[in-house]
Amino acid sequence: MTLTLHEHPFAAYCWKPLIALYEREVPFERHFVGGEEDRAELAKLWPPASIPVLRDEGAGVTVPESTTIVEYLDSFGEAPALVPVEPAAARTTRLWDRVIDGQAMTPMQKIVADALRPEGDRDPFGVAEARVGLDATYELLDSRLGGESWLAGSTFTLADCAAAPALHYAYVVNRWDEASFPDLTRYFSSLMTRPSVARVVDEAREYRVLLPLGWPDHVA
Repeated sequence: MTLTLHEHPFAAYCWKPLIALYEREVPFERHFVGGEEDRAELAKLWPPASIPVLRDEGAGVTVPESTTIVEYLDSFGEAPALVPVEPAAARTTRLWDRVIDGQAMTPMQKIVADALRPEGDRDPFGVAEARVGLDATYELLDSRLGGESWLAGSTFTLADCAAAPALHYAYVVNRWDEASFPDLTRYFSSLMTRPSVARVVDEAREYRVLLPLGWPDHVA
């Protein structure tokens, strides 16, 4: 069995399968995707050349997209499934994975992407909308997490693999008020101290200089 994850350690969507791989203690190889040459090579496996992409050489299977990769990895290792087998629990897990990607990851990336644009091409209105959207998501998550250990319930799932990178970077670019959102803050602390997540955060530290907005002191 040879699994290869084509990824970049600082890319938020790449964190989802990395966390899953570490949770499941599955052996794998990493293939760094950086410049245009790397993307051109990746396009031979997956024409959009977006990351992450998992290649399972043993099965001859290429799996793109972070959520799909995490689901695929549930057939490896001995850890509990990250997408529960029970239908209702699986539905809840997939729901909150979609909420995180659409309502936390997307506006967070909007803010970062705008900072990468030339001054005259920036979209202050769009950034303001993204910040309002993130604030609404913080309120939603704080409400959801009252009485819940993890986002989809009592166990760590795909939804938490999604939430870790989205909230980590959202906390950098649009910090929430911890006192106003105590359950979200408690959950965020649980995420950041979970060994699989802490490992991914550490592996990405050397790339923090790539963030165009600078790295704030309040983020460890």
